[in-house]
Amino acid sequence: MGLEAVKDMLPDYARDLKLNLGGLVNTSPLSEQQLWGAIVAVAAASAPSPAVAHLDEEAKQHLSAEAYSAAHAAAAIMAMNNVYYRAKHLLSDMGVTSYDNVPPRLRMQVIGAHGGAPKEDFELWCLAVSAVNACGSCLVSHEQELRKAGMSTEQIHEGLRVASVVKAVCATLSAEMALA
Repeated sequence: MGLEAVKDMLPDYARDLKLNLGGLVNTSPLSEQQLWGAIVAVAAASAPSPAVAHLDEEAKQHLSAEAYSAAHAAAAIMAMNNVYYRAKHLLSDMGVTSYDNVPPRLRMQVIGAHGGAPKEDFELWCLAVSAVNACGSCLVSHEQELRKAGMSTEQIHEGLRVASVVKAVCATLSAEMALA
């Protein structure tokens, strides 16, 4: 079970994904909590696939109960925020500015509390999910918060790498499942 099971499930044509997935856990500049929290958050934000359960199960071995819950909270809150802020950004790009000063009226207290995890960890997980959901406004906001927290370019970049690899693995296995 876990990461090795996911790698074994990947078809031959996805060999690059298999190698990239293994590379994430072998050479990451992130702490174990930051890495596995990002993996959990991105898997939760991705297409349903066998990878989600396997990665989630292994992540429980690397995360405290609080960090595990916070990673899922990051995925949940960003599922809402990425839609809202991406839509406002796209409207603004098209010249529609009537929504610029309208308050969101969305409950987002988990962001202020960081889901119970350290602020930089939670922000990293939000950044990774925002990359998956292609919300430029949220990416910029979370990247700025990570910079303020003292996170390096290499660490922030690693969050984006985790997002791209885990999302691709989940999407590939989801497609394989649909074709089976």
